[in-house]
Amino acid sequence: MTQIRFALLRHGVTAWNSEKRIQGRTDISILPETATWYRQHRLPFAWANVPWFSSPLARTRETADALGIRTVGTEPAFIEMDWGAWEGEKLPDLRLRMGDSLRQNEDRGWDFRPDDGESPRDVLGRVTTFLKDCEMQEFGAITHKGVIRAVYAAARGWDMMGKIPDKLDWKCLQVFQYSEEAGLSVEAVNVPLVPSQETAR
Repeated sequence: MTQIRFALLRHGVTAWNSEKRIQGRTDISILPETATWYRQHRLPFAWANVPWFSSPLARTRETADALGIRTVGTEPAFIEMDWGAWEGEKLPDLRLRMGDSLRQNEDRGWDFRPDDGESPRDVLGRVTTFLKDCEMQEFGAITHKGVIRAVYAAARGWDMMGKIPDKLDWKCLQVFQYSEEAGLSVEAVNVPLVPSQETAR
C-alpha cells in the first residue's frame, strides 16, 4: 500500500480577503504586509526539503517566494474552487439578494455550487486524481482555503454542514495522508511556520 504524506498551506492575505470578497479564480496578489510576514518565516524543518507545488494563481506563487520555497512547478489540481458568477461578491450581499435559494444551496454540503462554478466535490475530485497519479511519497502545496477545506472534510469525515470539527489556522500547515486503499486521513492540523531565525538551529 503506497502511502503519501502531504502538507497544504493557504496563500497569504489579499485585498479581497481583507474585504471579505469571494476570490475563486480571480488572480489577485497578496498584500505587501502579508509578504513581509511570510518573509520573516520559513517552513518547519520536516517539510523544508520535500518537493513543493503552488496553484497556478499569483497569490500562491508570491507566498512561496516570500517563504523562500523554490517550487517544482504549478499544479492545476490545487487551484481554488471556481466561484463562477459570484467572484468579487460578498457573501452577506448574496444572502440578502438570493434569500432562500442560497440557503438551500448552502445546505447541500458537498454539492453546494455557485452559479457557473464548482462544488467542493468537484474540487476533491481533481485533488484525488492528482494523488492517484502521484509518484512522490511526500510533497507540499501552497493552495487555497476551498481546496484545503475539501481535503480536510474528506479526511475527517465531515459532511461540510454546520461547524467545522477543527478550527484551522490558515497561516499553518495542514498535514494529510493518502493511499488508494485507505483514502484520505488527517495527520496533523495547524503545524506552525517558524520564525526565520529559528530555522538555522
